Amino acid sequence: MNKYQHYVGETVELTLSGKIKLKGILIDTGSNIVVIFDGKDYLYVPLVHVHHLHFNCEDEEEIAEPKEVPMWNEEEDTISLRKILNNAKGIFTEIFVTSNQSVHGYVMNVMNDYFTFFSPVHKTLYIPLQHLKWLIPYNHQHRPYSLDSTELPLTPANVPSSRTFEEQCKRHIGKVTVFDLGMHPNKIGKLVNIENGQLEVVIARNQTIYVNIQHIKTVQFP
Repeated sequence: MNKYQHYVGETVELTLSGKIKLKGILIDTGSNIVVIFDGKDYLYVPLVHVHHLHFNCEDEEEIAEPKEVPMWNEEEDTISLRKILNNAKGIFTEIFVTSNQSVHGYVMNVMNDYFTFFSPVHKTLYIPLQHLKWLIPYNHQHRPYSLDSTELPLTPANVPSSRTFEEQCKRHIGKVTVFDLGMHPNKIGKLVNIENGQLEVVIARNQTIYVNIQHIKTVQFP
């Protein structure tokens, strides 16, 4: 039995990497994920990013009880990050891979150590599982940016996916690459080579830099 299971239904405060705090009613917990409801949304939070779980916290304001059905089959014995991501395929969601910027879209595919996410803003993103901070499914009546099914179809062009994140990056050697949503000039450049977990990248003014693959949060190939 999961050690947090007997706290289901209680209010919990999570402290995540970067001193981020999330608070809500504990809905369920698995070997590597917890689910909380904050009064508005379900948040699916991988435990790898949780530094502390604080139960029996004093409520400054009451959190409304959840009414919708969670995003998993309640007959399943346990939940896991991989199961949740597979269940999220084709469902509009908001994901956090950096602490200060969310991405909206939907999960397309789940591979060995990464998943593919389609965003109307960033298009196809490859995201290592270890860097997903949390996931929030949309209310079924809502769509990102109010885009209709013509503007944001749920079945974009099929994207070939390799088994691992490194293999997927190697498929795109020689192409312009955007890392971590391009939030820094050194995060955009031509991918030249990958060896021993280091990506060789030539940035805008022909400078060569090396990027540790373990610290890449998202990759896109525009």
